[in-house]
Amino acid sequence: MPDLSADASEIRAATFRLSRRLRQQRAVKTMSDGQFAVLVVLKLHGPHTLTALAEREGVTAPSMNRTVNCLEDEGYITREPDAGDRRKVNIAITEAGETVVDETVHRRDEWLARVLSELPDADRATLRAAATIILEVIER
Repeated sequence: MPDLSADASEIRAATFRLSRRLRQQRAVKTMSDGQFAVLVVLKLHGPHTLTALAEREGVTAPSMNRTVNCLEDEGYITREPDAGDRRKVNIAITEAGETVVDETVHRRDEWLARVLSELPDADRATLRAAATIILEVIER
Protein backbone atom coordinates (compact mmCIF):
# COMPACT_ATOMS: atom_id res chain seq x y z
CA MET A 1 0.00 0.00 0.00
CA PRO A 2 1.39 3.43 -0.91
CA ASP A 3 2.25 5.97 1.75
CA LEU A 4 -0.62 8.44 1.61
CA SER A 5 0.55 10.66 4.45
CA ALA A 6 1.58 13.53 2.14
CA ASP A 7 -1.79 13.42 0.34
CA ALA A 8 -3.62 13.24 3.67
CA SER A 9 -1.69 16.20 5.01
CA GLU A 10 -2.36 18.31 1.91
CA ILE A 11 -6.10 17.50 1.87
CA ARG A 12 -6.40 18.13 5.62
CA ALA A 13 -4.65 21.48 5.37
CA ALA A 14 -6.75 22.60 2.40
CA THR A 15 -10.07 21.60 3.98
CA PHE A 16 -9.07 23.19 7.28
CA ARG A 17 -8.21 26.48 5.59
CA LEU A 18 -11.43 26.44 3.57
CA SER A 19 -13.43 25.70 6.72
CA ARG A 20 -11.72 28.55 8.56
CA ARG A 21 -12.47 31.01 5.74
CA LEU A 22 -16.11 29.91 5.66
CA ARG A 23 -16.43 30.28 9.45
CA GLN A 24 -15.24 33.88 9.12
CA GLN A 25 -18.37 34.67 7.09
CA ARG A 26 -20.87 35.19 9.90
CA ALA A 27 -23.83 37.38 10.66
CA VAL A 28 -22.63 38.09 14.20
CA LYS A 29 -18.86 38.61 14.28
CA THR A 30 -18.64 38.13 18.08
CA MET A 31 -20.44 34.77 18.08
CA SER A 32 -18.19 31.77 18.67
CA ASP A 33 -18.28 28.65 16.51
CA GLY A 34 -19.66 26.72 19.50
CA GLN A 35 -22.50 29.19 19.97
CA PHE A 36 -23.36 29.07 16.29
CA ALA A 37 -23.28 25.26 16.34
CA VAL A 38 -25.85 25.25 19.17
CA LEU A 39 -28.15 27.54 17.19
CA VAL A 40 -27.87 25.26 14.16
CA VAL A 41 -28.71 22.18 16.25
CA LEU A 42 -31.76 23.89 17.71
CA LYS A 43 -32.91 25.15 14.30
CA LEU A 44 -32.50 21.76 12.63
CA HIS A 45 -33.53 19.42 15.45
CA GLY A 46 -35.79 21.46 17.70
CA PRO A 47 -35.63 22.09 21.44
CA HIS A 48 -33.13 20.18 23.59
CA THR A 49 -32.34 19.93 27.26
CA LEU A 50 -29.00 21.31 28.39
CA THR A 51 -27.70 17.76 28.91
CA ALA A 52 -28.80 16.67 25.44
CA LEU A 53 -27.13 19.70 23.85
CA ALA A 54 -23.91 19.05 25.78
CA GLU A 55 -23.86 15.40 24.73
CA ARG A 56 -24.62 16.24 21.10
CA GLU A 57 -21.82 18.82 20.96
CA GLY A 58 -19.34 16.73 22.96
CA VAL A 59 -18.85 19.24 25.78
CA THR A 60 -19.51 19.24 29.51
CA ALA A 61 -22.81 20.46 30.91
CA PRO A 62 -21.14 23.44 32.68
CA SER A 63 -19.49 24.47 29.39
CA MET A 64 -22.80 24.16 27.54
CA ASN A 65 -24.51 26.14 30.28
CA ARG A 66 -22.09 29.06 29.69
CA THR A 67 -22.77 28.88 25.95
CA VAL A 68 -26.53 28.78 26.49
CA ASN A 69 -26.37 31.67 28.97
CA CYS A 70 -24.59 33.85 26.40
CA LEU A 71 -27.10 32.96 23.69
CA GLU A 72 -29.99 33.61 26.04
CA ASP A 73 -28.55 36.99 27.07
CA GLU A 74 -28.45 37.97 23.39
CA GLY A 75 -32.03 36.81 22.79
CA TYR A 76 -31.11 33.96 20.45
CA ILE A 77 -32.60 31.18 22.59
CA THR A 78 -35.18 30.70 25.33
CA ARG A 79 -35.47 28.26 28.21
CA GLU A 80 -38.93 26.85 28.81
CA PRO A 81 -40.23 24.28 31.30
CA ASP A 82 -40.99 20.90 29.72
CA ALA A 83 -44.75 20.40 29.41
CA GLY A 84 -44.52 16.75 30.44
CA ASP A 85 -41.88 16.99 33.15
CA ARG A 86 -41.60 20.28 35.05
CA ARG A 87 -38.14 19.30 36.32
CA LYS A 88 -36.78 19.57 32.77
CA VAL A 89 -36.03 22.77 30.91
CA ASN A 90 -36.06 22.83 27.13
CA ILE A 91 -33.83 25.19 25.21
CA ALA A 92 -35.33 26.52 21.99
CA ILE A 93 -34.15 28.89 19.29
CA THR A 94 -35.89 32.25 18.92
CA GLU A 95 -36.75 34.06 15.71
CA ALA A 96 -33.63 36.21 16.23
CA GLY A 97 -31.54 33.04 16.53
CA GLU A 98 -33.03 31.62 13.35
CA THR A 99 -32.23 34.87 11.57
CA VAL A 100 -28.58 34.59 12.65
CA VAL A 101 -28.39 31.03 11.30
CA ASP A 102 -30.09 31.93 8.03
CA GLU A 103 -27.97 35.05 7.48
CA THR A 104 -24.73 33.24 8.33
CA VAL A 105 -25.52 30.37 5.94
CA HIS A 106 -26.41 32.93 3.26
CA ARG A 107 -23.13 34.83 3.76
CA ARG A 108 -21.11 31.61 3.63
CA ASP A 109 -22.85 30.43 0.46
CA GLU A 110 -22.39 33.84 -1.18
CA TRP A 111 -18.70 33.95 -0.31
CA LEU A 112 -18.12 30.47 -1.70
CA ALA A 113 -20.18 31.22 -4.82
CA ARG A 114 -17.99 34.29 -5.47
CA VAL A 115 -14.85 32.17 -5.11
CA LEU A 116 -16.26 29.46 -7.36
CA SER A 117 -17.32 31.99 -10.00
CA GLU A 118 -13.66 32.84 -10.55
CA LEU A 119 -12.77 29.24 -11.42
CA PRO A 120 -12.95 27.51 -14.79
CA ASP A 121 -15.87 25.10 -15.30
CA ALA A 122 -13.54 22.09 -15.13
CA ASP A 123 -12.21 23.12 -11.71
CA ARG A 124 -15.75 23.63 -10.38
CA ALA A 125 -16.68 20.16 -11.66
CA THR A 126 -13.63 18.72 -9.91
CA LEU A 127 -14.61 20.40 -6.64
CA ARG A 128 -18.21 19.11 -6.94
CA ALA A 129 -16.83 15.60 -7.45
CA ALA A 130 -14.49 16.03 -4.47
CA ALA A 131 -17.42 17.21 -2.31
CA THR A 132 -19.35 14.06 -3.22
CA ILE A 133 -16.37 11.88 -2.32
CA ILE A 134 -15.78 13.70 0.97
CA LEU A 135 -19.42 13.26 2.00
CA GLU A 136 -19.31 9.56 1.09
CA VAL A 137 -16.16 9.10 3.19
CA ILE A 138 -17.47 10.87 6.29
CA GLU A 139 -20.88 9.16 6.14
CA ARG A 140 -19.39 5.66 6.25
